[in-house]
Amino acid sequence: VSLTSKYILSELGSPGKSGSFFYFSQDYRFIIKTIHHAEHKFMRKILKDYFNHVKQNPHTLLCRFFGLHRVKLPHGKKIHFVVMGNVFPPNRDIHETYDLKGSTLGRAISDEELNNNPRATQKDLNWVNRNRKLELGPEKRHLFVEQVKRDVELLARLNIMDYSLLIGVHDIERGNKDNIRDNTLKVFHPDTKKQLAREPSRRDKRESKVNALRAAVKESDPVAIGPSALPSDSFSERKHCIFYADDGGLLSTNEQNVRGQDLYYLGVIDILTPYNYVKKIEHHWKSLRQDK
Repeated sequence: VSLTSKYILSELGSPGKSGSFFYFSQDYRFIIKTIHHAEHKFMRKILKDYFNHVKQNPHTLLCRFFGLHRVKLPHGKKIHFVVMGNVFPPNRDIHETYDLKGSTLGRAISDEELNNNPRATQKDLNWVNRNRKLELGPEKRHLFVEQVKRDVELLARLNIMDYSLLIGVHDIERGNKDNIRDNTLKVFHPDTKKQLAREPSRRDKRESKVNALRAAVKESDPVAIGPSALPSDSFSERKHCIFYADDGGLLSTNEQNVRGQDLYYLGVIDILTPYNYVKKIEHHWKSLRQDK
C-alpha cells in the first residue's frame, strides 16, 4: 500500500556521494535507494546472517531491509535497488542530522555549506566542534551501548566497513513550527496514461512502455508536498523497539533519568560495503600519503 501509490516523494537536492538516488514512499515509511551491482551481490551473500541477527535482536539499530530488487530495461542497464525502513518519522521535524563514522579525517561540512543549507547532514567533526553528545541516563545508555556492540560484532564478523550511525535530533521545544518536511520534500505524480497514448503502436510494445514511463517521470514537474500529505503519527512496528518507543524515537534523559528536550532518531546505515581487495588497495595507497 505504501509503495504502490500514484505518488513518490523525493528530498530536494542531489544524490549522495555514492551516486545513489533516494526516494520515499508516499507515507514516508520506506526509502527506495539505488545500489551498485556489487552491493546487490553482497547483500544476497550476507542475507542469512543479517536475517538471523535481526530475528535474535528485536531492538537492533541496523537499518531494516524489506526488499532487494532489480529492474531490467530493454537494451539498457540493470538498475538495482533496496527498500528500507526510514529511520526518521513522518510527524516530527528533524532539526539536526548527523552521519557519524568514528573518523575525523575529512569528516566535516564547512560553515559556508551549513549556512547555505541549515538542514544539511553534518559529520563527525561538526559533532565534536559543537560539543554534541547523546544525552542518555544510565539505563538508556547501557541499553544503547550494549545493542551497538552486538550490531557492530555482526558487521565486523561479516567484514563490513564504511557504515555510519545516523542521528536525527528533534527539539521538542521548537516542535514542528519550522515546517522542515514541507520545505524539503517534493512529490512526483507521472501522468503515464497520457504518455502511453502518444507512443506509435508500430514500436516494440515493451520498449514503448519503458520509454513512455521515462518521459512521464521527466515531465511530471515535481511540486512541494502539502502539510496534510504525511501521516500524523509514527509507525506501529517501531513501538516494539526500545529505541523507537518514545514517539518513534529515543527521548533524551539526564543522569537522574529526568526527561530532556531532545528526541533522538537513531540507526546504523550503509552496511553493504565489504572490506575487500579493492578497499585494501585503497587503504594501502592512502597510507603512503597519510598516517596509516
